[in-house]
Amino acid sequence: MAAADLRDELSCSICLSIYTDPVSLPCAHNFCRGCIGRVLDTQEGSGAYSCPECRQEFKERPALPRNRTLGNIAERFLSAQPEPGDTGIPCTYCVLSPVPAVKSCLHCEASMCETHLRMHSKSAEHVLTQPTDSFMERKCSVHKRILEYYCCETCVCVSCSLAGEHRGHRVELLSEASEKKKETLRKVVEKLRPEREETERGAQRLQERRREVAEKAAGETERVTALVRDIREQLEALEKRLLSDISSQKEKLSLTLTDLMEQLEIKKDELSRKIRHIEELCNMADPLTVLQERESHAFCRAEGADNEEDYDTEKDYCDNEWADNQEDYDTEQDYCDNEWADNQEDYDTEQDYCDNEWPDNLEDYDTEQDYCDNEWADNEEDFDTERDYYDNEWADNKEEDDTEGADNEGGRERHDIKVPAVGDLDVDLISETLLTGLAAIVTGVKGRIYGQEATDLLLDINTAHNYLSVSGDRKSASYSLTELHYPQSPERFQDYTQTLSSRSFPSGRHYWEVEVSESGEWRVGVAYPSIERRGDQSCIGDNNKSWGLYRGKNNNRYSVRHDSKDTDLPHVPSCRRIRISLDYEAGRLSFYELSEPIRHLHTFTATFTEPLHVAFYLYGDGAWVRIIC
Repeated sequence: MAAADLRDELSCSICLSIYTDPVSLPCAHNFCRGCIGRVLDTQEGSGAYSCPECRQEFKERPALPRNRTLGNIAERFLSAQPEPGDTGIPCTYCVLSPVPAVKSCLHCEASMCETHLRMHSKSAEHVLTQPTDSFMERKCSVHKRILEYYCCETCVCVSCSLAGEHRGHRVELLSEASEKKKETLRKVVEKLRPEREETERGAQRLQERRREVAEKAAGETERVTALVRDIREQLEALEKRLLSDISSQKEKLSLTLTDLMEQLEIKKDELSRKIRHIEELCNMADPLTVLQERESHAFCRAEGADNEEDYDTEKDYCDNEWADNQEDYDTEQDYCDNEWADNQEDYDTEQDYCDNEWPDNLEDYDTEQDYCDNEWADNEEDFDTERDYYDNEWADNKEEDDTEGADNEGGRERHDIKVPAVGDLDVDLISETLLTGLAAIVTGVKGRIYGQEATDLLLDINTAHNYLSVSGDRKSASYSLTELHYPQSPERFQDYTQTLSSRSFPSGRHYWEVEVSESGEWRVGVAYPSIERRGDQSCIGDNNKSWGLYRGKNNNRYSVRHDSKDTDLPHVPSCRRIRISLDYEAGRLSFYELSEPIRHLHTFTATFTEPLHVAFYLYGDGAWVRIIC
């Protein structure tokens, strides 16, 4: 009844519905903004405005301030009321126009709207429920009576409790049983609330993690894009440099070849001129002109010199000439006389003819001996004796003759021109420049990907166990079968054969690579400087201050260990080189096997609270580890 009265108070007198955006007139009456707006619009033509409820008149169109308090009350009331549209159950008694029901009576098996509910019987037997059209569900299927009691986790009617199968049972009223169940459910809710809160916190953490991943992915995307762009620029610069080198080499070789080609063209033109000149002589009919032409004598002497090479002695040459021409002469003497006769016109005596055949430069010397002495004087600093000089001259000329003889083996008519040797492109230099440039790019990229390179990573001999031998360069360590008697130091490990690096990493991103032995046992990882130096928990991975990857002596698989907890990895060792990558701020320690291709083994995640030292543990004959970089 109270709800019905409140509904009346919250109803607009124009639309008879709950206020929608209620506004107030100066007379303090409230209406829906839309309803009073339409009324004032109709009154505007008459020029007089009045309140639809009290009829108070206003000289001007009144302002419509929103009644926030009334609006809030109306909203809360509507939210507390069941939606009639949700049930779809109309009032049983509203026959002419269906009105949504607000309650149903189990006794009358009828549903009623607000109006008919006010007139309904208020007696106890008329049990009211939420609107329903399934009245049979609220009645006993056996006795067809209203379910009023609760027994054996089921609802029963009065007949069931008195004469039915629940006779003699201790039954409860539905309201009492419902309250008990509600109390139990409240306790369940109290237990579920912390779990829900924890779930919410987990969801928030995941949401935060997702945000971090998104931010990191965006950062990595930008970083990779910049890195690839930089690689592309470096490759383009390397390409330009190599192409420039190739072009420079090509230009130099082209200039050399062009010069040589021009020289050969000049020689070719000269040879063509000589050929034309000789052909003209050969085509002349006048023998006197042919014989008196001076330039042709040099050609003939050169041809005669070539012919001399085909005979062992001058006598053989003359005999051959005589043999070729004997049919034209009676005796050999006649042939010789004829040769002299052909040339005697140019000389006074036969001796003059022979003297003319001497080299042209002999005219600068008194005797042939003076010429030879001068040649020796110019070259004596290169030879011990004059005999050595002439022997050398003989060897040089003999070698040239042998070479020319081999080249002209096919016949004397062939005269090959030697082409000077010309260098080629220095492909080896180009390849070396390319490889060096690519190696420099890869080195730079690795440094940018993994952060600062641990090239200065050295072992701290003051932490090394007495059965652990550290190399002179402090880059490697091995298990020793004999005690080494190091000086006493509070930093030295006493019970486990292990050592730390002298350098620590308090921040940043770093990586280093190590090579491990195939025999013995080893562990590689990191540790805080506060790790214990003696005791069962001083070994790498046997405490919460160190993290390590290991492979046991008789184990063919990798394992990782931290805080005395092992995790066996599915990977079978296939390479002895391990890369350890540290991202201090992100709390990530990753292990990779440098096989082909590189294989990720495991990643620890933690919140690091101290600087981290590189840590190694070795045990057994032949166990060793070496820092590569």
